[in-house]
Amino acid sequence: MKDKLEQIRKNAMEALKELDDLKQLEEFRVRTLGKKGELTLVLRGMGSLPPEERPVMGQLANEIRSAIEKALSEKTAELKNAALEKRLEAETIDVTVPGKMPRLGKLHPLTTVMNELKAVFLGMGFDVAEGPEVEWDSYNFDALNTPKNHPARDTQDTFYINEDILLRTHTSPVQIRTMLKQKPPIKIICPGRVYRSDAVDATHSPIFHQIEGLVVDKNITMGDLKGVLDVFAKRVFGPKTQTKFRPHHFPFTEPSAEVDVTCAICHGEGCRVCSYTGWIEILGAGMVHPNVLSYCNIDPEEYSGFAFGMGLDRITNLIYGIDDIRLLFENDIRFLKQF
Repeated sequence: MKDKLEQIRKNAMEALKELDDLKQLEEFRVRTLGKKGELTLVLRGMGSLPPEERPVMGQLANEIRSAIEKALSEKTAELKNAALEKRLEAETIDVTVPGKMPRLGKLHPLTTVMNELKAVFLGMGFDVAEGPEVEWDSYNFDALNTPKNHPARDTQDTFYINEDILLRTHTSPVQIRTMLKQKPPIKIICPGRVYRSDAVDATHSPIFHQIEGLVVDKNITMGDLKGVLDVFAKRVFGPKTQTKFRPHHFPFTEPSAEVDVTCAICHGEGCRVCSYTGWIEILGAGMVHPNVLSYCNIDPEEYSGFAFGMGLDRITNLIYGIDDIRLLFENDIRFLKQF
């Protein structure tokens, strides 16, 4: 057995000198030192030796195993260092070559304007409220004084999931949800995405964005509404901006008005953008209809309120001078890089 062990040592050391690949080294380790390796098979035969020879052969076997393992470890380190040197030579980096500046993304113009408008209203004490885009028909229409077969529903034709569930046509349902959960005073804005069954053109899209506002408290008047919207217009379009209320009809407000601001392009003198009127319509507003308050279990004899709503896409177009709403959704990098 001693001769066999010495022969294994000799063969192993000679084989290690010839190996030049880490995969070959692993195969050598398994072949020599593994559970079914040459050294292990020899050691299994120690049971046939006389008892007095077993300790001597066991000590010799351990010495040979240690010697092979040490040589194997040294050879592995040698091959790994050689592979690293080769890789470093192949991947040499010229640190004098100018680097490439990474292109950084930035906010979409809709997001930028949304954040600016939020900041304006938060500065006036409003809170931000949000709600689901898939909404109950009752919250989207019935609660807003627009029962089934009401003609106003035709102008807000939308996408129905079933008879009772739809994609919201405005963020007004968020106002309903807030009034049902919270008693006055209430002072919120409701930003979000809304849906209507509109054909796509330069000024219409089946998907767009709104920001609506609601204030409900005791002794709220049309004058409070005028003051809030006047501050908003001056903050967004400039300190010289004027506002004008035109009588209108919305089922959920009474009285109702369309709100115009002096054209930000010509400053009221008249140009192509404002159709030479000097004014641009930006939102609708009015005093909350008593029926809406009653639906939300708020006593219209004790409380009053005002509401307003504007299209974020339209405001964005006015601020940046964009003449086609589709540009905001097409994600053309040549367009977006301008902002």
